[in-house]
Amino acid sequence: MEHAPILVHRISASGGRRVVIRVRGIDTVLGVAYSDADLIEFLRRIDIPDPDELVLGDSEVIAWQGGKPHVYAESPEESE
Repeated sequence: MEHAPILVHRISASGGRRVVIRVRGIDTVLGVAYSDADLIEFLRRIDIPDPDELVLGDSEVIAWQGGKPHVYAESPEESE
């Protein structure tokens, strides 16, 4: 199975998750998402059809790395 073309990286120390799209083996950073709304907007800007369904549904196109999907900041318990 090929890797998902949209990668949502682990939560950064300052919060948010870097979003990358992989096309023909080349990664392009779309931005840092601080919410699902940010991720949806990044995908909308590059003309991905139905980005809200893609993000909020159970999609194999998006790989969430280093943490739970749809979480963009560490909880206080995790940082202790």
